[in-house]
Amino acid sequence: MDPRVRDHAEVLVDWSARVEAGDDVVVSVAEGAHELAVAVAERLGERGANVVTTYASDEVARAYLLAHEGAFETGAHELALYENADSVLFLGGGRNTFATADVPGETRQASARASQPVREARMDTDWVSTVHPTRSLAQQAGMAHEEYREFVYDAVLRDWEALADEMANMKEILDEGSEVRLVKGDATDLTMSVEGRTAVNSAASVAYDSHNLPSGEVFTAPYDPEGEVFFDVPMTISGTRVRNVHLTFADGDVASFSAESGEDALADVLDTDEGARRLGELGIGMNRGIDRFTDNILFDEKMGDTVHLAVGRAYDACLPEGEAGNDSAVHVDMITDVSEDSRLEVDGDVVQRNGVFRWEDGFEG
Repeated sequence: MDPRVRDHAEVLVDWSARVEAGDDVVVSVAEGAHELAVAVAERLGERGANVVTTYASDEVARAYLLAHEGAFETGAHELALYENADSVLFLGGGRNTFATADVPGETRQASARASQPVREARMDTDWVSTVHPTRSLAQQAGMAHEEYREFVYDAVLRDWEALADEMANMKEILDEGSEVRLVKGDATDLTMSVEGRTAVNSAASVAYDSHNLPSGEVFTAPYDPEGEVFFDVPMTISGTRVRNVHLTFADGDVASFSAESGEDALADVLDTDEGARRLGELGIGMNRGIDRFTDNILFDEKMGDTVHLAVGRAYDACLPEGEAGNDSAVHVDMITDVSEDSRLEVDGDVVQRNGVFRWEDGFEG
């Protein structure tokens, strides 16, 4: 076993999930993540945690969804599992990243709506999502497997405390701000309110209200967006490659949309429910250890020189106590590259221009 697999497991269990003796932990293992699962189980055993392992396969999910007839129901047995868990660790890395590409959109929508209580129960735990560097993910990224492993571990095995200190600058700006404006070229000019919201310093640990490993972003829950935005970073939505998305917002909702490819998959997302046409997240990528796009949202949205917006569900960590944010059965991120001809403003002050933050060398206000 590559020693970095055990290093990955150590960061996940100790830094990210903060697992303690006696914790009840669910480990969801994708088809290709067996090696990481072994290392994680070993670490959880050393911690004295109680472990249940589940098998997560897109091919299994495809078979079920295509064969299912009639209405979907919330699985009470699955709901009970997560309602009684302290932590849930998602170890991604399937055999085929497009395994569900031929599942009809209406089937996915119906399944997502029925599964929403289960997702809510999982999100109430100290959950963390990560991936093992599999050959399928390397292929999706257009990289050799060995090259992709180096990429993954450069992003995961970081000095997270130091990065958290740097990202605190952006969190403070957003927490004190009222209006954010994103401008890029001629196709993006979007304003949104963040007043009363709390930004999350997503430093790959539940101690920071952060649930991804790797992480390296600061995100918040915007509302009342107005204007247009162009997402030029390709992404995969429900097994379909989606490119060059353009959204126009009016009165806080997506009023019109287009995509160069994969427009039907985007439409399926936006038609899931009423909240799917509203914004749930504004995220600012700050992980300089991620140096290229790989068509994997876990990495791409954290990359420095990027800003992403998600339609759908807003995270409770960004909301005032007792206030409900945007509710939806989906949360789908879309990314724009802000390394050139762009600026990010908060209350009229430029805080990032062409990917450079105002506290960094080379910033031009």
